[in-house]
Amino acid sequence: MSLLRAFIAIDIPPEIRQAISHETAGLRQACGRAVRWVATENIHLTLKFLGEVSSANLELLRQSIHAECAQTAPFEISVAGLGCFPNPRHPRVLWVGLSAPSELTHLQRQIENAATRLGYTPEEKPFSPHLTIGRVREQITPTELQTLRKLLEQSTVSALGTFTVREVHIYKSELRPEGPQYSRLATAQLQKNG
Repeated sequence: MSLLRAFIAIDIPPEIRQAISHETAGLRQACGRAVRWVATENIHLTLKFLGEVSSANLELLRQSIHAECAQTAPFEISVAGLGCFPNPRHPRVLWVGLSAPSELTHLQRQIENAATRLGYTPEEKPFSPHLTIGRVREQITPTELQTLRKLLEQSTVSALGTFTVREVHIYKSELRPEGPQYSRLATAQLQKNG
């Protein structure tokens, strides 16, 4: 039985991904090698990380996601803000923020529940919608960490746009030396009217 590493996500329109890249260019340059930056084309909104998925289970997963999306109407998300997890004193993940309309939270919860019913491990942390733009390297020096903290305090990301969510995707993630490569495996349309 072949296994693949997979996640469920919402795509971000290319113009918003480019705006994120443009808006954070100074931060990217100033941080140097302290941060592993996400490639612009890989920026997405993760709804559920699945981990290892069997090809047999993929079809059940696809059917479940289609059923959940059929019960959800398209909705809008706005992109703005900059932050980090878990906190500014110990930044590990750098992100750009999103508005969190109730439709997004509801859709994520339904997808989480569907995945749990299929045997995937439920997420313990509450859903916090964000777009990961970088991960702080493990080997960061105290000086680099101090510089990063100052940069995060001084940096802002203005409103970068609003887009309508109409689809949810299941992606395969292949980890490669040059960074992860994502391949779309399935797409489900948000179909509920009004």
